[in-house]
Amino acid sequence: MEASRIAVAGASGLIGAALVRSLTADGHEVTRLVRRTPRAKDEIEWDPERQYVDAAGLIGCDAVVNLAGAGIGDHRWTDAYKRKIRDSRVLGTSALAEAVASLDRPPRVFVSGSAIGIYGDTGERAVDESTPPGDGFLPSMAVEWEEAAAPAEEAGIRTVFARTGLVVSAKGGAWGRLFPLFKAGLGGRLGDGRQYWSFIALHDEVAALRHLLDTEALSGPFNLTAPRPLTNREITAAMGRVLHRPTLFAVPAPALRLALGELAGDVLVSQRVLPTRLLESGFTFAFPGIEEAIRAAGG
Repeated sequence: MEASRIAVAGASGLIGAALVRSLTADGHEVTRLVRRTPRAKDEIEWDPERQYVDAAGLIGCDAVVNLAGAGIGDHRWTDAYKRKIRDSRVLGTSALAEAVASLDRPPRVFVSGSAIGIYGDTGERAVDESTPPGDGFLPSMAVEWEEAAAPAEEAGIRTVFARTGLVVSAKGGAWGRLFPLFKAGLGGRLGDGRQYWSFIALHDEVAALRHLLDTEALSGPFNLTAPRPLTNREITAAMGRVLHRPTLFAVPAPALRLALGELAGDVLVSQRVLPTRLLESGFTFAFPGIEEAIRAAGG
């Protein structure tokens, strides 16, 4: 992509910050959406839950990337926090999609965050973008999240859904919590360890988002996960090997449910998700294996 102006919502998050660094390093002009009064010329005010966007600030943008959303693992899942998880994504996406659709010269592409949580618990069954949504809170929320982008699609803007898996990074997200435990020798499988985890190195996550932005023919859902999902037991063993620490402990499922409430389902659920469309589009993973991804994370 030639040097472009790209607006990013969620620019302070793990993935958003890495994407902004990558785009800026390549000479693109990045405009950040912020939830406060803008303090710099490269900031646009918005309030996802009030569905407010300063649409004038998006004029001249070639692309808009929406990665905003309350953290899935940041709090216990009370009814109020589940509502926050949903509203921060669904209402924010709706507001952004309507804002870009209202422009006389809309951006060429709208990349909207989504999640592999849309598939629900798949057990040992491998799934890809052709698989229908599963059941439960996360799948139904993810469906609403993607449907909220309809105004952009209806305006003829190329719209892409980045269904992200578990991002391997020592700096944040679920994996950011695992690294200290494993380094302390306290890492171990969660539950019986048979659940599949569909992971992706942060480097590959950013590269995939760049690929989706740059490739004009691509639209619709794409799974952003490494080609070969592994079980939690296999990933636990890999973490131990790379970090040279024992992985003797196991956290029983009942204890996880007691400690985490509904959130325990997020770590005990099995999701064997394949990046079929991403691979078909010509994307190449730099860190396809789990040990490579862990090393790349700087753990």
